[in-house]
Amino acid sequence: MELSNIKTSVAVIYDGFFQNADSRTENWLLMSSPLTQTIIILAYIYFVTSLGPRLMENRKAFDLKGVLIVYNFGVVVLSVYMCYEFVMSGWGTGYSFHCDLVDYSDKPQAMRMAATCWLYYFSKFIEMLDTIFFVLRKKNSQVTFLHVYHHSIMPFTWWFGVRFSPGGMGTFHALLNCVVHVIMYTYYGLTAMGPNYQKYLWWKKYLTTIQLIQFVMVTTHISQYFFIKDCPYQFPIFIYIIGLYGLIFLFLFLNFWYHAYTKGKRLPKVLQAQTWAHHTNGVMNGNVDHDKYQ
Repeated sequence: MELSNIKTSVAVIYDGFFQNADSRTENWLLMSSPLTQTIIILAYIYFVTSLGPRLMENRKAFDLKGVLIVYNFGVVVLSVYMCYEFVMSGWGTGYSFHCDLVDYSDKPQAMRMAATCWLYYFSKFIEMLDTIFFVLRKKNSQVTFLHVYHHSIMPFTWWFGVRFSPGGMGTFHALLNCVVHVIMYTYYGLTAMGPNYQKYLWWKKYLTTIQLIQFVMVTTHISQYFFIKDCPYQFPIFIYIIGLYGLIFLFLFLNFWYHAYTKGKRLPKVLQAQTWAHHTNGVMNGNVDHDKYQ
């Protein structure tokens, strides 16, 4: 009897929770329940931290040069497209960059923003390939806690974003992330093409600065919520989550910047690579390890 009552209570809480969800996205791929994505994320974690390294232990690392080139420039194209859609569905067509609320109507522009949020969410599963490629190429030192945590928590939290709040001021960090991904994955693609393209990578030294600027902009933008007198954003919990992410990884990058560029002016390449590995994957970025394909 007690077990039955517990099940009933959980069902009531679950149903009550989803009463406030966005009905427009309910039947979209992976959106009916968080269970499917949770299984995918757990399988990803298990593979990259346990099963994958064990399977590769006595095998030769895969040569994935062609795959990496296609993958990285594919992410660039997808990121450019998402930038365009975010701009056309709100950030360049009416959003104030202050207290922008979610439009839950069926208007074309509101539906376009919701669809772009879903595409951004789905892209996080595509980016899990970053880690899988590390494992297949036996680059296990780059499969750090922060890296796996980032690739796991982003799709998980964005499921709730798409299901409850697909639009408004909570999507600014996604737009910025897409812009940064265009730059980062272009670099990764050129790096994967080999030494002959190193001459085109003179701008590598600016990548850390670009990421720092991203975190500063995200944190500054989302912090407005706490100073605007009347901002009835529908789900403030997402504001707190985004703000916390931004601050944590801003401090992580500032710590790297201090040790690599200020305190030590510039670390030796070996130590630099180790430091990048420990800081890999900021909250809104793909991979901070700029040498991951070398």
